[in-house]
Amino acid sequence: MTKPEIVLRSFRFPEDYPAVTQLWSQAGPGIQLRRSDEIGEIAKKIQRDPELFLIAELNGEIIGSVLGGYDGRRGIMYHLAVAQPYRRQGIAERLVEVLEQRLREKGCIRYYLLVTKDNNEAIQFYVHRGFELLDLFVYGKDLD
Repeated sequence: MTKPEIVLRSFRFPEDYPAVTQLWSQAGPGIQLRRSDEIGEIAKKIQRDPELFLIAELNGEIIGSVLGGYDGRRGIMYHLAVAQPYRRQGIAERLVEVLEQRLREKGCIRYYLLVTKDNNEAIQFYVHRGFELLDLFVYGKDLD
């Protein structure tokens, strides 16, 4: 019997939203959902660069996602998540590879991501993929 194939595809709005937000909410402390993750804000994101929001799907079930952005100068990766039973099978790596390729196609030469200090599993994953720790403070501010 052949192993079911994991399909990588672009996020479909709005039908994928409930499953993706459920995935994010169960991903652990590394993904912190904010107002910018609400459906209206995701709708805005999809209008800008929908090809940078990727889904990993197995037998119709969303088991992974990554949300990328590009402002014309720098890229960013948000919310890389794989459902617990499917971790350590190369799914996150495939999602990142496709995101990086799509960023390159847009002309992006550098991108960033944010990781909480205590998320050792993610830190090891990113270091293994060639990311470097930057000596920065990150600040945030809600505008309304």
